[in-house]
This record gives sequence, structure tokens and C-alpha cells, in this order.
Amino acid sequence: MTTDLKLFIAGEWTEGSGDDHYEVRSPVSGEHIYNVPKASQADIDHAVMAAREATEQMRHWTAFERAELCLRIYELWQTRVEDVARILTLEQGKPYAAESIDDIAESGDYFQIAAEDVKRFSGELIPTTERHRRMFTVHRPVGVWAAITPWNFPVMIPMEYVGPGLATGNSIIVKPPEFTSWALLEMAKVFEEAGVPKGAISVIPGAGDIGEALVTHDGIDAIGFTGSSATGKRIVSQMGLKRSIMEMSGNGPTIVTSDADIKKAAEAAVYGAYYNAGQVCCATERVIVVDDVHDDFVEATLKSAQEVRLGDPFDDNTNMGPLNNSPTADKMDRHVADARERGAEILMGGGRAKGHPTDLYYEFTVIDRVPEDAQVSQEESFGPVLPILSARDDSDAVAVANRTHLGLQAAVFTNDLSKAFWYADRIRSGTVVVNDSTDFWETFQPFGGAAGTDTGWGRQRIEEFTDLQTIVFSLREDM
Repeated sequence: MTTDLKLFIAGEWTEGSGDDHYEVRSPVSGEHIYNVPKASQADIDHAVMAAREATEQMRHWTAFERAELCLRIYELWQTRVEDVARILTLEQGKPYAAESIDDIAESGDYFQIAAEDVKRFSGELIPTTERHRRMFTVHRPVGVWAAITPWNFPVMIPMEYVGPGLATGNSIIVKPPEFTSWALLEMAKVFEEAGVPKGAISVIPGAGDIGEALVTHDGIDAIGFTGSSATGKRIVSQMGLKRSIMEMSGNGPTIVTSDADIKKAAEAAVYGAYYNAGQVCCATERVIVVDDVHDDFVEATLKSAQEVRLGDPFDDNTNMGPLNNSPTADKMDRHVADARERGAEILMGGGRAKGHPTDLYYEFTVIDRVPEDAQVSQEESFGPVLPILSARDDSDAVAVANRTHLGLQAAVFTNDLSKAFWYADRIRSGTVVVNDSTDFWETFQPFGGAAGTDTGWGRQRIEEFTDLQTIVFSLREDM
């Protein structure tokens, strides 16, 4: 059965004023599951105008009023988790029981955390050189945000912008990919029920042309983007001087040192490579193993990989579903073929799995003796592949980890506290995780790329969604 969706613009459900639509098929079954209207320029203009009006209204709300709204959203959110999780699995492909339920539930946490943070978010009193002056700072909303979000977490990642953005008085127009927009549009009903001001949140799915129309729109004050570095560079070239958050590609290195807990490191690396079929910006994209423990690590990895169960994502026993789309599967094919041609050894998997409804089901793949210049080492594969590279010692491991143009999240396994800090001081990455998977995040942590890399710049909780204003009073000197 095919569902006809509507756009959520300025607090209203609409088919839009355009004369075209997108047809979307499920990566799980290949079936045509929904149609979604393609927005026109008039639809985008309407969303922007309504967003500006809503921002002007909310900027005068107290922090406690905005927090109360966010908490209402959070409470209503919890009533829809299971139903929306089923839609998420159908359109994205991630396992329902193993991932989708937690994914949707955790997405609502952004509103609870933002509600708590904004009530304690204040400026500061600044000393002045004159006795009769008083100087202090306050945080104002930036204005209207366009959040351009990816298909791997089509509900959670938009809420990274909507939660703190709404709590600080901004309006947000979310542009998800057209082929993973159903779950987000279904959850948008919560905003309506919670009493969000009309225009404060709009959801306009679409391809790159819709994103470009938002990025270049004069009524947009800020851009939030999560996606590939290539797309991010295009956005930066188009957006001018707009405020921005740019969270882009990673190829998360995991370093396994000579004193690591090998079993724990192998389990974490495998998890980081198969979770969401490897379609995570902080997935374990390569493992750099010190030579002394290489063979032990490979043995432990192959044992741990036996626990990966590829299959129907609606089966409770499945912990890895299909890839979401053909370009991602094609990239996996290229990366595996390139590694093989360069002399790497395919220890497990290495191709598309047979006997499934679509050709997007990919075998969990372990590749050993991967050279540094292989595509699977240098680029973001975004699939269920675990490349193993070798390093002579700790210094060599850091050098290998840093020889990349990406720097989002890294991990190191060691039982030596001093060595852990030594690595953290030297790895060029926005986050360094010690003794856990690179595939790790908390909803409230600062998250983003290291300076000088193609991973962009991230967010530091709710501060990123505000303008800092300085106010200076000159008092009467005769009092």
C-alpha cells in the first residue's frame, strides 16, 4: 500500500503549490511505499516568511516558557515511539528492535535536555573601567535556521537542531532527503499537538535543489548541515555570511595498542562497523593495530563478527539491515574492489548478500592488511566494512590515524592512563574515545570536527543557536 504524504509548512499540512512529487521505495522490500510532494519556490518563501514571524513572537518569550513548550513536545513524543520506529525501519532499513525504537526515543531527548539547559543559560556581568558603567551580556535567538539533514538518522539528526533551536527562540525549517522523510513528517504531528507557534517548525523534504533554495534564501539567517564533506563544501560556497553549523564526514580510526584489552577492542570495532550497517558519521571506518597484537586482534574480530546477523530488519533477531540506497552500496563495491586490487586480504564478506528482497543487503566485511592509500582507508565508506591497518608502534599509529583529511571521532584502546592521554593529545579529531567504540555519542555532548579537516565545525550545545549581545549602561554620576 502506497501512502501519499503532505508537507508541513507554517503549522499546516499541505500538498504544496508544485506540480511534481517524489516516489519512494523501501530498501527493505523494494516496494513503492510513499509519495511526497516536491515543494515549489512559493512554498519555500511561505515557510521562510512564517518562520520569521514566529521567531519575532518567540524572542519575547521567557526561557521558562520555551522550556515548558519543549517539555510538552518531549512528553507527547514518547507516545509515538513504536509506531514511528516502524516507519523509520521501512524507509531507512535499520533494524526495528535493535535500533529504530531507541533511535526514535532518544530523538525526543533533545527537547528534554534543551528545556533543562535553557533555564540555566545566562550571560555574564563584565567589569568596566568606569565606576558609573555597568556591562553585561545576554543571549538572543539567531533567527531562522535551515537544517539540511541526512538519511542515516532522519529523525534524530533534525532534532539536534530543532530541540536547542526552539528552546532558544529560533525557528527551524528542516529539509530531510525525500526518500527518508515519512518518519519525520509523522513526528511533526507532535509539534502541532504541543502548541508550537505556526511557522516555528516546517518540514520540507527534497533533493539538492530544495536545499540550495533554502541556503541561498535572503530570509534564512543560519544553516545547520549534517552530511558529506562534498555537499558541505558546496553549501559553504553558496551561503555567504550566514551563521552555520557544519557537521560532515568522518572515517573514525580506532587504535589498538599493545596493552589493550583485545577482546573488548574487537567487539567495539565490529559494533562500530555494523551499527546502522556502518552508515554513521562516527562509524569505525578503520582499525589501526600495533603489530605486536595484530594476529590476536584479527582472531578476536572474526569471532565477534559471527554475532552480526544480516536480515529482515523487522525480525527481532536481526541486528543489521540493508544499506539505504544504491549509491552507498555502489561505493562499498568500489572500496572493497580497490582494497583487493591493492593487495588487501578479504577475511569475511566482501559483497552483496544473496537471497534478499533487494540488492542493498551487504555482507559484513572484514579486510586485513589494508594499505594506507586504499580508498577504504582514506575515504568515508559508510557501509558495513572493517578495514584493518598495521602500525609499528604508538608513534606510527598516531601518524597513520592523522594522515587523512577527515577528523570527526577517533578511539584508542589501552590500559595505560598515561598512554591514553598521550594519544588524546596527538590525535587530530573532534572527539577521542578511550576504550569504547568510535560509534559513540551523547545527546548533550559537544560534537564536531577538528580544525583544519574537511569534517567541518560542530556545536557546543545551545550556545551555537544564539547571538551574544553586549549591553552597556552609563549611570548618573551624581548619585
